Amino acid sequence: MSALCEVTGKSAVGAPLGFFERYLTAWVALCIVAGIVVSQGFPGLFKTIGAMEIAQVNLPVGVLIWVMIIPMLLKIDFGALHQIKGHIKGIGVTLFVNWLVKPFSMAFLGWLFVRNFFAPLLPAAQIDSYIAGLILLAAAPCTAMVFVWSRLTNGDPYFTLSQVALNDLIMVFAFAPVVGLLLGMSSITVPWATLLTSVVLYIVIPVIIAQAIRRALLARGPAAFNAAMAKIQPWSISALLLTLVLLFAFQGDAIIKQPLVIALLAVPILIQVFFNSMLAYWLNRTLGEKHSVACPSALIGASNFFELAVAAAISLFGFESGAALATVVGVLIEVPVMLLAVRVVNASKGWYESGATTSR
Repeated sequence: MSALCEVTGKSAVGAPLGFFERYLTAWVALCIVAGIVVSQGFPGLFKTIGAMEIAQVNLPVGVLIWVMIIPMLLKIDFGALHQIKGHIKGIGVTLFVNWLVKPFSMAFLGWLFVRNFFAPLLPAAQIDSYIAGLILLAAAPCTAMVFVWSRLTNGDPYFTLSQVALNDLIMVFAFAPVVGLLLGMSSITVPWATLLTSVVLYIVIPVIIAQAIRRALLARGPAAFNAAMAKIQPWSISALLLTLVLLFAFQGDAIIKQPLVIALLAVPILIQVFFNSMLAYWLNRTLGEKHSVACPSALIGASNFFELAVAAAISLFGFESGAALATVVGVLIEVPVMLLAVRVVNASKGWYESGATTSR
């Protein structure tokens, strides 16, 4: 492996949580308050913003999503795919949990909790939309934050990079079919044209742009690449927070009337996080993978590419939909829950290694 690949491979995993990431839950809470307050004061402004659409794609949100997603996709090195052969078992667990367990188990949890247990406490007109949002969240595996979780667990940086690259490649082709299948199974109308448009706008085009920028930056050397990443990372966070303010501005009335909705939607998401992370962690241990591989493998299955899920929910169902709100609940609880998962896998390292036949 070249020196350039070695440096960029390690740097892609990134530093521990920064200030904005560590307090993301607090920022989302502030966005809820800001969105509701601003919407009550300037209702006409948000009607105008909501009407700025072309082919059911909201233009302001489309721009914000690109600013959010492209800096994250810059971290992805598709050249790392050749490293998959070194950890076939860990990659197999990652793909199994991410694509064969996670979306389907979330569809089941949505049916169980939203359509049944919590149905009397939720607005009937939004039940299908809430389930759709949960499915969108589960069908988008984590892209950027998993680098942070991996670093916090001393995860193998090359495995982390290769599994994220493979997941992103699969997502280009599998996101729309998986979402369409599960929405159909949940008796929710599938707007296929809008779904495919969302995939092209929020996955395919950003990946192409990000890889072109990445190649240009790396041609100037690893130092130039890392410096550029440090500069543009705040853009991503800022765009996310502004998008959330807009979304909560449109959701303001619904939240004021039924504040319990957010807590109820968090239940299936929390169960999903713990179930997927524990399953992947246990499978890696059973198959004899190293702890440094099991950690990022488990944590990518527990977290989500929530920026994509939010964008797709808004495109498919609109700002005021239950789907959009459900995806944002994922953003709200992501950091504290994942930090808890990090602590669990770190604390259980002795247990893990006592039972795993480490692969060589």
